[in-house]
Amino acid sequence: MNTIKQEKVFLRVVPVMLAFFAMGFVDLVGIATNYVKADFDLSDTVANLFPSMVFFWFLIFSVPTGMLMNKIGRRKTVLLSLVVTAAALLIPVVSYSFVSMLISFSLLGIGNTLMQVSINPLLSNIVKGDKLASSLTLGQFVKAIASFTAPLIAAWAAASLGDWKLLFPIFMAVAVLATLWLGITQIKEEETGGKTSTFLQCFALLGDKTILLSFLGIMCHVGIDVGVNVTAPKILMERLGMPLADAGFATSLYFLFRTIGCFTGAFVLARYSAKKFFAISVALMVLSMAGLFIFNNLTFIYISIALVGLGNSNIFPIILSKAMLYMPEKKNEVSGLMIMGLFGGTVFPLLMGLLSDTMASQTGALIVLTVGVVYLIFLTFKLKKG
Repeated sequence: MNTIKQEKVFLRVVPVMLAFFAMGFVDLVGIATNYVKADFDLSDTVANLFPSMVFFWFLIFSVPTGMLMNKIGRRKTVLLSLVVTAAALLIPVVSYSFVSMLISFSLLGIGNTLMQVSINPLLSNIVKGDKLASSLTLGQFVKAIASFTAPLIAAWAAASLGDWKLLFPIFMAVAVLATLWLGITQIKEEETGGKTSTFLQCFALLGDKTILLSFLGIMCHVGIDVGVNVTAPKILMERLGMPLADAGFATSLYFLFRTIGCFTGAFVLARYSAKKFFAISVALMVLSMAGLFIFNNLTFIYISIALVGLGNSNIFPIILSKAMLYMPEKKNEVSGLMIMGLFGGTVFPLLMGLLSDTMASQTGALIVLTVGVVYLIFLTFKLKKG
């Protein structure tokens, strides 16, 4: 009987994990930004508008998505996100221009907002209790596989087929598959109960200290994530004179070690303290920032990028699971607020681009990233007290 139950859980988890993979498509913005910058001869400030356009929509749509889930359900919200994501990936296939890419990245951000808000509560309908953090980490591991492969596909398409943009139809095909599979999968969702929360009631949750600290922590996590994604190749090009096709490997390296970190975290978090694991993760990020400031050697720069990938890999699921379990009766609203924190992916690249252009060096970008790491150090002690 128990085996049959496990099989049913597995059959429901698999399409959700494929949706997590599609969620990782948002991270193609890092390598795509570098190619678009080269194609249209843009400054750092203008080029960084692309990742900013992706993550801007988390500020606008996160809380409304939490409210939408209360009306149509979590599975249908994830399905809607997959449809929007597929549409975003279709645009560069049809038209490639500065404006069309802004539209594509905006839709990619809207679809990702819908998905990020809804997919974690949906998974909580399948996986229960203290296994949630490790299951969320498994989802992040699957997401990281897509993030890791995007730069490799772009480089392969550019070198072998003469067009890096072929990664868009490849990913679009996966998004369509995920839509169809989840569409035929039945998942029993818990009743939200009571009236749907208003916009102001959702924001009022930020008045709780734990929720506010968690929200700011996710802002910094995503800011660092997007920042390294975009900046790592630029550091190699600036310091070592590497061409973009080769420097783009730095982004894959970052996501490779994020993938390794997520995979490891899925097991570690199921057995050991999330607070201690969080502290170790932040320590790795501190070492990474120091290395990126100091080193001009390819090997040591790669090691530093690997360290920030490992360190940043489990920050999100630890903070999110803490917040959701802190207010279990408000999962949808809390999830919406936490995902709104992905707006950090807009703030950080804009500040990084401005400071890099001002200093005429990627050191400016590293300064902004370090501010995010410093906040996570602060949050480490707050988590211990909590």
